[in-house]
Amino acid sequence: MLAKGTREGAVFQRLFDKLEVERQALGGRVFDILGEVFEEKSLRELLIEAIRYGEDPERQARLLRKVEGALDTEHLKTIIHRHALSEEVMDERRLFAVREEMEKAEARKLQPYFIRSFFQQAFQQLQGELRPREPGRWEITHVPAVIRERDRQITGRDRRNLNPVLRKYDRVCFEKTFVRLVDRVNSTRAEMLHPGHPLMQSVTDIVLEQHRNKLKQGAVLVDPRDMGLTPRVTFIIDHSVKEGRNPDLVVSRRMQFVDIDPQGRASNAGWAPHLDGEPISDADLKLVQDVLSASWITQDLEQLALAHASTHLVPEHFNEVRLRRERHVDKTLAAVHERLVKEINFWSDRYIKLQDDLAAGKDVRLTLENVRRTIDELTARRQSREQELLAMRHVISATPIVVGGALVIPAGLLLQRNGEPGWSADPDARRRIELIAMRAVMDAEQALGHQVFDVSAEKCGWDVTSRPPAVNGKLANDRHIEVKGRVKDATTVTVTRKEILYGLNQSDKFVLAIVLVDGDRYEGPFYIREPFTQEPDWAVTSINLDLKQLLDRAQPL
Repeated sequence: MLAKGTREGAVFQRLFDKLEVERQALGGRVFDILGEVFEEKSLRELLIEAIRYGEDPERQARLLRKVEGALDTEHLKTIIHRHALSEEVMDERRLFAVREEMEKAEARKLQPYFIRSFFQQAFQQLQGELRPREPGRWEITHVPAVIRERDRQITGRDRRNLNPVLRKYDRVCFEKTFVRLVDRVNSTRAEMLHPGHPLMQSVTDIVLEQHRNKLKQGAVLVDPRDMGLTPRVTFIIDHSVKEGRNPDLVVSRRMQFVDIDPQGRASNAGWAPHLDGEPISDADLKLVQDVLSASWITQDLEQLALAHASTHLVPEHFNEVRLRRERHVDKTLAAVHERLVKEINFWSDRYIKLQDDLAAGKDVRLTLENVRRTIDELTARRQSREQELLAMRHVISATPIVVGGALVIPAGLLLQRNGEPGWSADPDARRRIELIAMRAVMDAEQALGHQVFDVSAEKCGWDVTSRPPAVNGKLANDRHIEVKGRVKDATTVTVTRKEILYGLNQSDKFVLAIVLVDGDRYEGPFYIREPFTQEPDWAVTSINLDLKQLLDRAQPL
C-alpha cells in the first residue's frame, strides 16, 4: 500500500499513467514484459531512492524521467521483439512481404480444387466408388482391397495419421466448411481428404508406383496460350532441404521447373507449368516430327536444367528455409538461455546462503545435496537444450534431381503447319502487345492512388498486384490482376485450367483485366470481377471465353 501524495506514491502514479498510455498503444502486451523495462535499476530500487531523496526536486525529476524513459514506446517494442518467438512482431515492410507470400501461397494452394480433381480420377481408376451427395460432400461406398493393403504397407513409414483406411466412408469432403452441415444438426460428420489423410496417401503411393517411370520417359504437350513458333523442353526438378543432424528428416521439399529453348537458354518456368499443357493428338504429332528429331533435343539438356536450378532456384529455396529456421532457433535459444540461467542463478544463490547458514549453526529446511542436484540438473538441461537447438539451426541442401520432363509445342506452331491463322512468328510483336496491356493497367491503378507492383516475371498466378491505401487505419485487400492484352479485332480470350483454379482460390481478390490494342493505341482496361464461377472438368486444360460477353460484364473498380 502506498499513500497518495507521498514521494513514492508520485512515482507509482506516474508509472500507472504511463502504463495506461502504452497499454493502448501496444494492445496490452506491455504487461508481458513489465518486469524487464527497468534495466539499469529495478522499480524497487527506484522507490527506495524516492523515499530517501525525494525531497530534492532535481532527484525527483530524474526519477520521473527514468519512469518515462523505461516506458517509452520504442523501448517497449524492442523488448517485445526480443522476446517474440514467432514473427508476429514485424515492421510494415516485413508485414507486407509476409502478406504477399501468403497470398501467393493461397493462389497456388492444392486444396480443394487440385486435390479433389486428382483424387476423383485416381480413385475411380483404382476401381473405387465415389458418389456425390450433399453439395461439397461425397460418399465412398467401396474402398478397393489394393488401397487398404497399401495402407498397411506404408503405415509407420510415411504417415503421421495412424488411423487405418476404412472399407467405406459415409461422407468425405475436400473443404473445411463441408465437414459439418450447419443447417442440419444431425448430419453425418465428413472426413476431410487432404494430402496427409491415410486414404489420400495410399492412393498417391499407388499412382506414383504405377506411373513414376512415365515422368522420366517424358511426354509431348501443347501449350494452348503460346501462339509463337518456338518449342521448348520443360524439366521437373525435385529439391529438398534437410536437417543437418539427421539428413533423413526433410524440412522442406519443393518441385521446381526449368525451361530450355532450342538455343540452350534456361529459364524459370514458374509454378507447375505442365498443368497448362494439353496432350498432343496423333495427327498433330505427325506435323512436328522434325522437332522430335531435332539435334538440340538430343543434347544433354538435363545438365543445363540442373545447372540453372542449382544457380538460381535451389539457393533461393535453401536461403528461404535457412533464414526462417535461424530466426526461430535464435529467439528460442535466447528465451531458453534466459529462463534456465535465472533458475540456475537462483538455486546457486540459495546454495551459498545455505552454506552460510550451516556454518553459522542455523537450522535449514533444504539439504545442500538436494540443492546441488537441482543446479546440476538445470545445467545439464540447459546444455542439452542448447545443443539440440544449435543442431536444429543447421540445415543442408540436398542435390536437386530431375524427375521428369516434357517437350512443349506452342499452339501457334500447330496452327501454322495446319495452314490456320492466329499464330505469330514475331515474339517482339507479341511482347509489345503484352507490355502495352500491362502499362495500361498499371497506369490506371496508379491513377486511383494505389501502389502497383509488376509480378508477371514471378509467375505467381497473376500479373499485377495493386495495393489500395488504408481506410480508417485498416489495410484493404490487395487486388490481384491477371492482364490479357488482345488485338482489337480478336473474338476470344484463352484462359488455362491453372489460371481458372488460381482465380477460384483467390476469390474476390482476383480480377481479370482486358486491354484491346490497336497499333500504339489501346482501349481499356476493362475489369471483370470473379470471371470464373466453377472449376473446369478433368479433361479441360484451357477454355476460350467469348470476348464480347466478357466486356459486357466489365465494370469500373
